[in-house]
Amino acid sequence: MGKDLVIQALQHKDLERVPWIPFAGVHAGKLKGYNAIEVLTDEDKLFESLMEVHRLYMPDGMPIVFDLQLEAEILGCKLMWADYNPPSVTEHPYGAKDAGRPTDDMIPKKTEGRIPIVLNTMRRMKEAVGDDTALYGLICGPLTLASHLRGTRIFTDMRKNPENVDAFLDFTAKVGIAMTHYYLEAGMDVIAVVDPLVSQVSPKYFEQYMHEPFSRLFTEIRNMGSHSAFFVCGNASRQIDVMCKTNPDSIHIDENVDLAEAKKTTDSYNIALGGNIPLTTTMLFGNQQDNMKCVIDEYDAVNNTKRNFLLSPGCDMPYNVPVENTIAVTQAVLHPNETRTMLENYTAGDSFDLDSIEIPDYANRDKVLIELFTLDPDQCAACTYMVNSVADNYDEIKEDADYVVYRYCIKEDVARTMKMGLKNLPTMVIDGEPKFISIIPSKQELLDAVAEAKAKKCSE
Repeated sequence: MGKDLVIQALQHKDLERVPWIPFAGVHAGKLKGYNAIEVLTDEDKLFESLMEVHRLYMPDGMPIVFDLQLEAEILGCKLMWADYNPPSVTEHPYGAKDAGRPTDDMIPKKTEGRIPIVLNTMRRMKEAVGDDTALYGLICGPLTLASHLRGTRIFTDMRKNPENVDAFLDFTAKVGIAMTHYYLEAGMDVIAVVDPLVSQVSPKYFEQYMHEPFSRLFTEIRNMGSHSAFFVCGNASRQIDVMCKTNPDSIHIDENVDLAEAKKTTDSYNIALGGNIPLTTTMLFGNQQDNMKCVIDEYDAVNNTKRNFLLSPGCDMPYNVPVENTIAVTQAVLHPNETRTMLENYTAGDSFDLDSIEIPDYANRDKVLIELFTLDPDQCAACTYMVNSVADNYDEIKEDADYVVYRYCIKEDVARTMKMGLKNLPTMVIDGEPKFISIIPSKQELLDAVAEAKAKKCSE
């Protein structure tokens, strides 16, 4: 059964075939005609949608909810809701310079916020499909939850106020442990710690601030007799090694990370690797053959798919991914040899019109132009905070700079990203130069970069 495959992968045993885990978050709602708000706030609609994911996509493992704002909402963060994405944090209760810190008595209880909806759905899914499907409970990782509470100041704190970072991460790790207990009691087989912002900090800062809280989480999960996954988004290539040192059972990466190179590292620690079907160029904008070809290419890249490998999208699937594309992935997973035969005459699907994209004439603009190339700032936390690093400080640079946000979920913006030659998202480009690649700048770093670009413009 599929569940056994997932557990065997997480126990580092040899596999009969690769396990398949579609990360159908709000996309699950699309299958039944529900929007993101409905599927994240209505237990019956969530359950109905998840059962449709199970029916159509035949998963070996599947998440119940992919919403990194669940805990943050209870802790006082203001959310902006959208029809086709999970909500995003718009106000941070500890975002002011001297705003204090959360206390342990604030750790969410299982009766608060939308937790009862999630727990009830978990129990219903466990009863309905739990014998044959590994069910994933997703919690917001310590760094991303800390950034929800503190805003972009958490990154400034890393340089100027280490004690504050330690305090926030200690608290958010405790929140993660509490959520882990709730989810395991509700029957989850795997606890996934989802922390997209890990890719935005250096390995040095990760080891200094995050090794202990993440290690504590994974140890707790293991001590409770369960299995763990460490999800990261963005270009986390340089963080894979330090992530492995926190000892999760598996790590999941997105398309920004080279799958083959990452597996060399995870294999050296005997940790399973999951990933990393591209969310937009393949799943959203590709056709069925593109998706089947991607599966086979990933198998070939990994070389050894019989151990420590799980196939999944790079992150939470976009709402509007065509159903037929995900079904194609399922068929390629279940029938790889037949798929290879089908692809003998493969030609790439829809191409992107790069010729129609006009690159700005940076040299002849009066102001510096900041271009923020993102996956989707409404859905990707790392993208949100990169955009906010500019938006929150715009009053101080608006006399010298303009900014624009591009989204990789929009076809024209995908083409622009390609034409600019950008390989990793999010990336901040200043007057045509990629300046911050998968790194969120501090306020001072941003001001300095704008001042440097302005001085260069004036000297030309």
